[in-house]
Amino acid sequence: MPLFWKPYKSEVTQFIDELKAKKPTLEAEQRAGRALLWDKPVDRQAQSEYRSARVAQQPYVYQTQGD
Repeated sequence: MPLFWKPYKSEVTQFIDELKAKKPTLEAEQRAGRALLWDKPVDRQAQSEYRSARVAQQPYVYQTQGD
């Protein structure tokens, strides 16, 4: 290895590091935002009811029930 070797950091990584340094609460805010939309408790009973009530799709979607 050369004497003056530096580990490589991409521009994107540098940008994220600078952003985190400027705003230390960024990660906590991201987690709070995610919790609003995604981290919800799962109702297993309701899920099983939805699956059992599902109607099977016809093999050809655009075909009508012409018997």
